[in-house]
Order: sequence, then C-alpha cells, then structure tokens
Amino acid sequence: MEAISSSANSVRQLPLGISDFGLIIKQGCYYVDKTMFIPRLEMASSYLFLVRPRRFGKSLLLSMLKCYYDINEKGRFDDYFGQLWIGSHPTPYRNRYAVLHLDFSQVTGTIDSLEENFYGYCNYALNTFADKYQQLFGADFAAVIKADNNVRAKLSYLGMQAKQHDVPLYLIIDEYDNFTNTVLNQHGQDIYTGLTYGEGFYRDIFKLFKPNFDRVLMLGVSPVTMDDLTSGYNIATNITARGSFNHMLGFSEDEVRLMFRYYSEAGLLQGDTDAMIQEMKPWYDNYCFAKESLSESRVFNSNMVLYYLSTRIAEGHAPDEMTDPNARTDYQKMKRLIQLDRLEPQRKSIIYKIAEEGYIYSRLVPYFPASEMVKFDNFVSLLYYYGMLTITGNNGLMLRLGIPNNNVRKQYYGYLLEEYDRIRPADHWRIDEAYQAAALTGDWQPLLKTVSEEYEKTCAVRCLIEGERNLQGFFTAYLNMANYYLTAPELELSHGYCDFFLLPDLGRYPMVAHSYILELKYLKQDATAGEAEAQWTEAAVSQIARYAQDEKLRLLCGTTQLHLIVAQYRGYQLVKLEEVERL
Repeated sequence: MEAISSSANSVRQLPLGISDFGLIIKQGCYYVDKTMFIPRLEMASSYLFLVRPRRFGKSLLLSMLKCYYDINEKGRFDDYFGQLWIGSHPTPYRNRYAVLHLDFSQVTGTIDSLEENFYGYCNYALNTFADKYQQLFGADFAAVIKADNNVRAKLSYLGMQAKQHDVPLYLIIDEYDNFTNTVLNQHGQDIYTGLTYGEGFYRDIFKLFKPNFDRVLMLGVSPVTMDDLTSGYNIATNITARGSFNHMLGFSEDEVRLMFRYYSEAGLLQGDTDAMIQEMKPWYDNYCFAKESLSESRVFNSNMVLYYLSTRIAEGHAPDEMTDPNARTDYQKMKRLIQLDRLEPQRKSIIYKIAEEGYIYSRLVPYFPASEMVKFDNFVSLLYYYGMLTITGNNGLMLRLGIPNNNVRKQYYGYLLEEYDRIRPADHWRIDEAYQAAALTGDWQPLLKTVSEEYEKTCAVRCLIEGERNLQGFFTAYLNMANYYLTAPELELSHGYCDFFLLPDLGRYPMVAHSYILELKYLKQDATAGEAEAQWTEAAVSQIARYAQDEKLRLLCGTTQLHLIVAQYRGYQLVKLEEVERL
C-alpha cells in the first residue's frame, strides 16, 4: 500500500492529530492509502457497524469515505483520489450520495442538558446538510428543514424528499457510543437505560436511520450501546471481527516501513529503519482483530507510530516516554467505562490474571447489553474492544486473548500499582533510586529489598491472601515502575518459564549495564527447614541456572551483565535473597 505524494519539491507533512481527509490532501500530508477497502465495504452490506479501539484512525477513515461518496465532491475526485488505489479502481457508487456525517463526540453537557444538546447538534447537522444539498431537492427543501426543530420530523422529511427526487442518502456516524458511554459511567445504569430503551431520545432517533438512508456506516469503541439501542441488533452488519477488514484501520508493518523509508530518503529521519521498527514493535504492534487473520502480519496502532516518528524527526531520537501522553487520557476514559475502581472480586481477578499471565481464554461476544458487562465472557470481550486485549491464538471455540504490547501492558501494571497504592502508598522515589543503582552499577540488593519491604507492609496491613499469586502480582506491578527495563513475566527459557526477566531497553537507555532473571519462591507458614532448603536448591537454584543456559538470552541481554537472583518468602516476609552463579 503506497501513500500519495505531494509536490516533487516538497516533503509531505506528518498528519499527526489530523483526521480531516480533505485537509490532509490539500496540505500535502503523508497519507497511508486505505482506499482499497472501499469495494469490500460496499460488498459487505448497505448497513455496517465496526468497532475499533481509540487511536486507530477511525475518524480519518470516515472522512475519506465522505469525500469519496459525496456527490458535491465529484469534480474533485482526481484531486483527492487520483494518486490512490481507488483512483484507478473506482466503484459505481463514487460521488453518488448526499452524505450526512454525524459525530456524536460533539454531544456534551450535564445530564440535565444532554437531550437538548443532542437535538441541538442534530438540528445543526441537518440544517448544514440542507444548505449543502439544496440543489438536489425542491426549491423549498432547506427552508422546510430549517423551519422545523423536531429532529424526528426532519429525518422523516429528508427520507421522503430523497425518494421523491431520487437522491441516494449515506449516513456516516462517528463515535456513535461516545456520549452514551459517558452517561453510563458517570450517571449509572438507570439514566443510561432511559436513553437507550423504550422511548429514550437516542433510541428514538436510531429507529429512523435504517428506513431513511440507503447506506449507513457506524463506528465506535464497543458494541454495548448498539445492543441496548436495537434489542436485536438488526440495524447493521457487524464487520468488526471479519478478516477482510483486519488491516483497514491501523498500519501494517509494510505501511510503516514505507513511511519510514520516505522520511529517511527525504533526509528528515536519521537511523536504521529496521532498528527503529524493531524498537517500536514491542510498544505499538501486535494487534489482530480477526481469528482468520492470525497467520497475517499484525497491526500497529497508527497514532502511536506517528507520535514516535514525529519525535524522531524533531529530536533525532525516540521519545523518552514511548507512550503518547494522549493515550493516557484514553486509558483514563477506558478505566471509567469499565469501572476499574469499582470492580467486584470476579472481574478484579480477571484483571489480575491477565496482568500476571499476559493472556486469558474466552469467547468473543459480538454484542451484549450494559447490564450484563459483569459476565466473564462479556467483560473479557469489552477489554478486547477497548484494545486492552487482542487475538493471539485459539483453542477450539475459545480465543486466546493476550496483552498486545508494552504500551498496554504498562496500563495493566499501572492498574495493579494503583490498587496497592490505595492500600498503602509506595515510596516511589526510593524505588526509582534503587532501580537506577541496579541498572547502572549492578547493585541489585537495595531494589529487591525495598520491593520486598513494600510487599510486607502493604499486604500484611490489609491481611491480603497470602500465596504465590499475590506475591507475583505485587512484583509485577512494582518492577514496572522504572523505564530502564521491559519486565517480562513468565518468559519461556530452556523449556521452562522464569518468574521475571528484566529485559534491558538498550535502544532507549544504552547506559544500562546489567540485566536480571528473578525467581520468586513462596513457602507456606508451616513449611519445615528441610522443605525450605529443598525448595531453594532443587526448585529455585537449579531452575534459574537452567534458564541462564538459554541461547536467546545472549541476544536479549546485549552487552549487559546477567544476574540470577533467587528470593524466598514465607508468608509476607523475605527470608532468603541471593545471587546464583551461572554454570
């Protein structure tokens, strides 16, 4: 997939933060061509529904489709699409429709003003539509539309006029679930139900979409609102999990490579393209949205790639923080939507399991109502829709849904850390200082002793369940506080799985001189001295020595010195901590 060029004498701008397709083309920005998916969309159905996580380019895709189908843009088809795939493969539907584009992220306000603001936005959009397409309808079309503030009446009148004047209508809805998700989180199930059930104003409007428009395309971040609005979800065909649309949003590795090569050849990007892509992959790659696409290349988060590339071009190096600050805002929204601060034990255990093991098996549920989000498969599916999980494999009817990358992994670990901080705030400065000593000088004991002290004080004060899983979860959270390492729990080494490998992030922090394998062992309170010694020598020391023989460690450790650390705990207390010599 190639991107369009601007003029021969200029370098294309990066479209960071720009979701207006027309503006991207007019300003000569770099555009990753996704127009080859247009025929697939047309073949799929006339009424389509698609869910993708935030920051994957949904709004830009819809803006592109609007330009393609808009009858008023017919004279600019070559300007927009002449250098894109669809320019030489146009479909019969190009520039055929009067397009109504609704973006429900524009609907904001307090719960008392929400209905008024919703109708106000819809009225404005319909009035603008009437002015734009007046020439296609009768002489008094725009005047009639503007004279009536009843949105239902306007939509019905629009549908009748379109049929009378043989004007095909295309409805594009961006962020269809944005304000309803906000209502669900901030005001609860009862208020949300009032919008989406019975005679709720949002449900009321949705009833008019399908009968009055020839084509409808709706995008959002979850299928929850769609289920509640339609109670049978027959308004549109759900193409979210179809393999033919797996790469329609986000970037493939080939697309990323082409973009980086362009800016390298333009002299704006310094460094080896392969090395930069390998640096990004653990952070932004590995999304798969369809079981049928498991054998294909994975998908990069497009906004994250642009964030990285813009920093590389401007500063000459990778971002100090590989996570775009805007993504943290998205994470906070996601936390509110799934109510992470109000999880009951079952859903909390799901989060713990995913954070500690990196994956979970579940069915992927295509639709479910908000009232049933607490069910196991529904909650896991919701994490998938929000981009917190992705398809990594399957076992019969069950999908293996895993953490896609380090960017998301840190969000899980951050959640665990927040949970522990609620019990007892950690001494973050002390841990940061100890982490630096371990990374730069190899003085690892302060780090492990500090985390162990925090574990004892935090867990004992609330009498949390003792056990290996709680110990693993605590260390998972605390070992991810620093940026020098990418913490890899349960890394497979020599046909076994080490508890933790602190993988040095040498691409970003070349000063790191030491790497670590950490093996944690947990003793029951009534374990005898003989049992403790047997566990230490047979289960811990022999295991970690075997892990160290794995050939791939040489590549993972790079130029750093590898340390093998074993820690043994009884209950909440550290009882033994030593470095094991490599064989």
